[in-house]
Amino acid sequence: MTQSITQMITMPEGKTLEFKRNLSSPKNMLKTLVAFANTAGGRLLIGIENDSRAVLGVEDPLDEEERLYSLIADSIEPRLVPNVELISFEDKTLLGVEVYPSGSRPHWLRKEGPEEGVYVRLGSTNRKADRELIAELKRSVEGKSFDEQALPDRTVDDLDFGAATTCFERHRKLVKKDLESLRLVARHQGHLAPTVGGMLLFGKDREMVFPDAWIQCGRFIGKDKADIFDHIDIHEHLPVAVERVMDFLKKHAMRGADFSELRRKDVWSIPLTILREAVVNAIVHADYSQRGAPVRIAFFNDRIEIENPGILLPGLTVEDMLQGVSKIRNHVIARVFRELDLIEQWGSGVRRMFEEAEALGLPKPEIIEVGMRMRFIVYLTEAIAVETTDSVTGDVELRPKSRPELRPESRLESQLAAKVLLLLMKNDAGKAELASGLGHRTVSGELKKQIKNLLELDYIEMTIPEKPRSSKQKYRLTAKGNALLATEQQGGEE
Repeated sequence: MTQSITQMITMPEGKTLEFKRNLSSPKNMLKTLVAFANTAGGRLLIGIENDSRAVLGVEDPLDEEERLYSLIADSIEPRLVPNVELISFEDKTLLGVEVYPSGSRPHWLRKEGPEEGVYVRLGSTNRKADRELIAELKRSVEGKSFDEQALPDRTVDDLDFGAATTCFERHRKLVKKDLESLRLVARHQGHLAPTVGGMLLFGKDREMVFPDAWIQCGRFIGKDKADIFDHIDIHEHLPVAVERVMDFLKKHAMRGADFSELRRKDVWSIPLTILREAVVNAIVHADYSQRGAPVRIAFFNDRIEIENPGILLPGLTVEDMLQGVSKIRNHVIARVFRELDLIEQWGSGVRRMFEEAEALGLPKPEIIEVGMRMRFIVYLTEAIAVETTDSVTGDVELRPKSRPELRPESRLESQLAAKVLLLLMKNDAGKAELASGLGHRTVSGELKKQIKNLLELDYIEMTIPEKPRSSKQKYRLTAKGNALLATEQQGGEE
């Protein structure tokens, strides 16, 4: 035990470890115990200075032990019975409290109640759980997943069976009865209704039910989010979305060739296998009950971050994941992804990603909890700078870089705005035509934003201004837009 305490004192506070000087602030200590019980368990050592790690010990340890038991019994619901022990160390006595992941979660502080007094552990802090997270804690005890729940106000016709058939065509022929075996539908009060997972995977109007079940991708200039270079919002069915994300990442990577074998082999500047695995993990393990929280992929010069809503499931730590321990948040989505060979082997993904990063000579990836989200960071061997000098048509070169470097009179927000002007220089075009000309499969939110900005700056105008929402609406350059292009062209020839 002495050796164990010696080791713990050298460790930073984290998800499963905290130090307290004494019991003078019992509320914070009780929050920690509640958070430990609701999350992955943990150990609290009382009698150690947090900052200096000086061993102070506890005065009157027997009295303090009794006081601690009383505080826990009187303040926490449902009843929590941690292991409390007196620990002799360096001629002093410490109080050690060990809490295990509880099968009675969620626990809460009695004074704050079951809706306001539930806490979870995020890193070395305690975070108050919202309604969605409290529901997640309850489901985890019951062994149910959010995506297995039936949606009784929906019918089987709300699922896009054609899309599902297309996804499965290379694996097997999908028939209607497979929808139930895959848990895409479930029986509810005598009839079949789509499950949450079914709607998330193949729902015809998925975003009417789950408005945040989409993926946001961005390529940023530099190492932070100050300037965005390109952006796309992916709203396709989740199995298809994996490839769309990979297409976006490849678009902004560099590709070389290896001729050491008989056939040419593409060599990418980013680790595609690791990134694909991380994207699949983010989609499969996202907490789709959270609002305002899509899956996000951010491509910086030196790293790529894949982020999904939802903290680690109760009882799971990052260290567990590296050892191959796996807990599935969305059973339906995971099952379908497994059948589509998007998941190779249960529990091996995280460990395999770290092993491959080491084999490729990449810096060690990171997995961190940020707020109520999980972030997987893949660091690149060499930084990939955004090439801000670009030409869409090959006829004219427009050079907007990051916003601070633009000439104040042009006020173009991004390279995307410049590309839109270049496309409109040849022909009038609608949003879909512009997206196609940019090499995008869908009209992204960023494209809509830049079109709106260009309209406000009077660089472009509508061809049918009296009907701004017309399906036949197109955009064309104004005199001011043409003048800007002429100015930029002359500047490029100097």
